[in-house]
Amino acid sequence: MRVDILTLFPQMFDGFLSASIIGRARERQLVDIRVHNIRDYARDKHRTVDDYPYGGGAGMVLKPEPIFEAVEAIKSELYVSFVPIILLTPQGRLFNQELARQLAGFSSIMLICGRYEGVDERVAEYLATDEISIGDYLLSGGEVAAMAVVDSVVRLLPGVLGSEESLDDDSHTRGLLEYPQYTRPAVYRGWTVPSVLLSGDHGAIAKWRRQQSLMRTAKRRPDLLAKVALSDEEKRLLSEVFQSSC
Repeated sequence: MRVDILTLFPQMFDGFLSASIIGRARERQLVDIRVHNIRDYARDKHRTVDDYPYGGGAGMVLKPEPIFEAVEAIKSELYVSFVPIILLTPQGRLFNQELARQLAGFSSIMLICGRYEGVDERVAEYLATDEISIGDYLLSGGEVAAMAVVDSVVRLLPGVLGSEESLDDDSHTRGLLEYPQYTRPAVYRGWTVPSVLLSGDHGAIAKWRRQQSLMRTAKRRPDLLAKVALSDEEKRLLSEVFQSSC
């Protein structure tokens, strides 16, 4: 997969792209991530990328010309029929695991990082194929959102994670929150690891983990539980949890 990121602050991505899962995926050539400075596509001598909003108001708005030209220049290098061009904006649809899975299916995606008071509406209307938000709060720009999207998408690519099982068990992968995790020591400051995890009974462990996942989702994110089609076994496990807590 190739990911192209358009931003006014490319230096913000230096550490992110070289560390942890993303860094290893790039080293192994499982993903090609390129960061482009929007300012490089401004044509005037001052490399102007923003201007005052028509109609007045506070702040500055990103101009359409350098963004359109950056996207068109990048697209000319790609040999694909369609590239998702995503504008990262608080007005976009909420990013989630299902959307990450959809984006992971493309061979190339493009992310445009908004800044200042916003982006000229013509970018959203005539250039971007989608608008995405990572949450109902304000950030200084789309860079942090772009990192979140890239991290979520890249870890879904074949071969990126060391264990495919870890991907299956992650929170939100199956619509539920992940079960609690423990490691050594078995007792720390008097707090003990649940005995079932030390039993060696893989069937009992699997049942416990599923129950814990269902219980945690029901308590913390009931909105997620309402969207999941539970099997008869899962309904029974959830019922057992509620009965034991009464």
